[in-house]
Formats: sequence, structure tokens, C-alpha cells
Amino acid sequence: MIQGCVLILFKQIMEKLKSSKRSSKNQQNQFPFLSILAQGVSTLAFSEKAIFSPLLKRWHPLAAGVAVATLHSCYGNELKQFVSGIGDLTPDILQVLRAADKLEKDLVQIAVENSVDSEDGGKSIIREMPPYEAESVISNLVKSWITTRLDRLKEWVDRNLQQEVWDPQTNKENFAPSAVEVLRIVDEALEAFFLLPISMHAVLLPDLTTGIDRCILHYISKAKSGCGSQSTFVPSMPVLTRCSTHSKFVGVFKRKEKFQIAQGRKSQVGTTNSNGSLGISQLCCRINTLQHFRIELDVLAKRATSHVRNSESAHLDNVADGMGKAFELSTTACVEGIKQLCEITAYKIVFHDLSHVLWDGLYVGEVSSSRIEPFLLELEQYLEVISLTVHYRVRTRVITEVMKASFDGLLLVLLAGGPPRAFHLQDYETIADDFKSLCDLFWSNGDGLPADLIQKFSTTVSAILPLFHTDTDSLIEQFQYMTLDTYGSSAKSKLPLPPTTGQWNPTEPNTLLRVLCYRSDETAAKFLKKTYNLPKKL
Repeated sequence: MIQGCVLILFKQIMEKLKSSKRSSKNQQNQFPFLSILAQGVSTLAFSEKAIFSPLLKRWHPLAAGVAVATLHSCYGNELKQFVSGIGDLTPDILQVLRAADKLEKDLVQIAVENSVDSEDGGKSIIREMPPYEAESVISNLVKSWITTRLDRLKEWVDRNLQQEVWDPQTNKENFAPSAVEVLRIVDEALEAFFLLPISMHAVLLPDLTTGIDRCILHYISKAKSGCGSQSTFVPSMPVLTRCSTHSKFVGVFKRKEKFQIAQGRKSQVGTTNSNGSLGISQLCCRINTLQHFRIELDVLAKRATSHVRNSESAHLDNVADGMGKAFELSTTACVEGIKQLCEITAYKIVFHDLSHVLWDGLYVGEVSSSRIEPFLLELEQYLEVISLTVHYRVRTRVITEVMKASFDGLLLVLLAGGPPRAFHLQDYETIADDFKSLCDLFWSNGDGLPADLIQKFSTTVSAILPLFHTDTDSLIEQFQYMTLDTYGSSAKSKLPLPPTTGQWNPTEPNTLLRVLCYRSDETAAKFLKKTYNLPKKL
């Protein structure tokens, strides 16, 4: 009896709403039919509870419960058909689902209140009301919406990267235009997400930010790719040899070397223009781009946190902690990418772009006639480009890496410069003076790098240079002592040849050995011949 009456009333509400909808079909801003129906059913349920249930209770102790269970089933059938036809997420769909969720809560509340005095507390009635799961449907729709947005972002990232030329002059901030476009799409996606009329922003936001994080990580990876590494630009070390102090062809050797250097300079310029190698301005643009991403990602994370705090979302206590990890992969990748690109830029300048004045020119032949001045003059031009191009927050880091690479280059020339180089004791003053000039370039009368930073990274060079002023007998003694100390008793019968580690140190056997190899001295040459049978340079 109760169910039949409720069914009739539900059908009457349906017909009334359909008739009203037809008469107002030309009006704008109409509410979705099921949304209005949910309100009508809720009104009917409360009326039934207040007016009819007290009268019907004499025939059924849970009259209100039976009535709302029937209404729940009737509306549920209509909702099921609606949900089965849902495609994309729209405001109307969200409005219907939220109305359904509210209706269900109202009906369950009535059923529970009506069943307080029953034996099972109303459990039998609640079992007849299978949940609409509107929140779950909304969650799945929002996740689908997020997936669509992320797919679009991936397409934009790839499309913009394909067109990117990394020209710092395309905008006044000197970063890539593709970064502007990608960040614009990210910002639009976040704004659109928070405009969705849902109550689960805090729950679903990590799905969106994690996807964005991966897309930007892909961009960062592409920004770093194809730039090479430190090892790409550092020349391979020549085999160890000993100096010859009795060659009758010294003059011929010098002229031959100068000719080879000139040839090397010409071929080097051609290679730079034709091998597709990135220019320094392009590398600076990439550094600026990653720095721009680093700044903007922090801004986006803070903005998202603010949005969540101002939304209807629950779990607000966990919002700050959760958003603290937003874009974590991308932010870390930016920091690491900037570090890598700074190192690559420095090594490319010193060992590739300026190889003709460093590796092919410095101290070749007579030390006094092949000093560091040409290298400094060209290096200064690169430092000016960096100062004018690189973002101020990372400028010092780039210049510091160039300084470190310059110190590494100087040591490589002194300790692994190959047959064109030989040093006398009296060359020490010239080399020390050149090293001071190199440090002064980066200090720039107080306008460049801080003095303590220069001192920190010049420690190794400062410690090794005195070896070039140490007499040969003392060097041999130090070498023998350090080799025995390193290899123990096994080295007493025959001194082992210490391997090249590249970790130069005045107490490291291989470093001492290399100073002896480049010592233009009869005593050093005889020791190396007797101990290791090293070949002559000529």
C-alpha cells in the first residue's frame, strides 16, 4: 500500500516536471531535469515523513523508511540511465550528481531517524537502498577530465619542443618561448580544475599535479639532451713520455708545432660551424629556461595550495604537506639540470671553443712566448656574453664553473699537455704569474667572483704549482717516497707505474710523475728511462 502510493506520487512529480520543462524549453539557464527532480523527491520525502507517516504507522511501524526506500529506488533507476549515457564532464552533469548525492543523504537520514526504535536499528531498510555512489562517479569523471588535459599538455610540450631553437634573443628574459607556452597550458589546467564545482579538489589534485610534473620532467629532459657532457669536450690524455734535452731539431720542432696550431685553429672553426654543436648563447638560454621553470613551479604550487584552502575540500590539515611535494620531480630535475648545463657550458667554452688558445697554444714550445694572454682575452668575451645573457640567480654559478674548468684546463696543459710542452725550473715564475692573471680575470677588481670563492677552487692549482719550482732530485725523492707509501713493500724491488686518476694532488704519485715527465732536465729524463723506459718526445 505504502509503496504503491509513493510510486504514484513519484510519477506525478515526473510528469509535472516534464510538462514544465516543455513549456519553458526556450528559456535560458534551465536546470537539468534530474537535478530538479531530486529537489522534488526530497520535498516529497520530508512531507511524507511529517504528514503521512504518523498516520500510516498503525499499519507499518517503519512507514517513513519504506516510503523513502521506494523513492530512493525510483530516482535511482532514472539516475542509472543518466549515468550510463555520460561522456565528458560538464557543469550540468556535476549538478545532477551533486543533487543525487544530497537527495540520497536526505533519504538515508529520514530512514535512520524513523528506525531508531526498531529491532535492527533500520539496517533492513538501509539494505534496500543501494548507494548511488555519486561521489565515485564524479571522481571517475574528474580523473577522465584530468587525463584529457594531461594528454593535451603532452602534445603541447612535444609540439613546442620541436619548434624550439633556444635563441635567448626571442624575449627580454632570455628564456625559451616554448617554456612560456607550456606553463600557460599548465596554469590554464589548474585554473579550470579549481573551477569544477566539486568537493574533492584536495583528493584529486595530486592526480593532476603528478601528471603535470611528468610532462614538465619530459620537457626538462629534452632541454638537457644533445648538449654533451664534460667528457665530451675534454681532450684525451697523451701517453707519458720523457723530455729530450739534446735534440738538434728544437727550432724545427717549434716551427712545425706553430704550423700545426695554425692548421688546428682553421679546422676548429670549421668544425664549430658545421658539427651542429650548440652555441654558448643557446646553452645559456636552456639554463635560463630551467631557472624560469624552477621559479614558476614554486609559484604554481603555492597558488594551488591557496585554491585548495579556499575550496570546499576536506582534509585541509594535510593540504600544505601534500602540496609541498607538488612538482617535486620537476623542481629537482631543474636544479640538477641547471648544474649539468652550467658544467657543460664551462667545459665547452674552455676545452672546445677556446681549445686553439689553450690546448693547442698555451706553453707550446717556449713558455715565455706562448703565455696565457690570448686565452684570457677570448675567455673575457665569453664571460661578457654570460653576464649579459644568464639569469642573475644562476649567473655566478655559470661563471664559477667556467673558472673551475679554466683551472682544470691549466692543470691539464701542465700535467698532460703532450710532446709540444716541456718546462724548466725558471718557467715557474711565468706560470705562476699567468695563474694569477687567470684568477684576476674572475676577480675583476672586486666586481667579479668573491675572493674567497676563487681561493676555494684554486687550491689544487696553488698546491701543485710549487712542484714546478722544486729541483729534480727532490721531486724524484718525493715520488719514490709517495709510491712506496702507496704500494708498500711490493714497490721496493721495482717502482710500479702509478695509474692516472685525474685527481691531481702534490702528494699523489701520478701527479709527481707527470711533473717529472715534462721537466726539461737530464736527471729527470734518465730517471724515467731507467725506471719505466718511457720513450722520448722526439
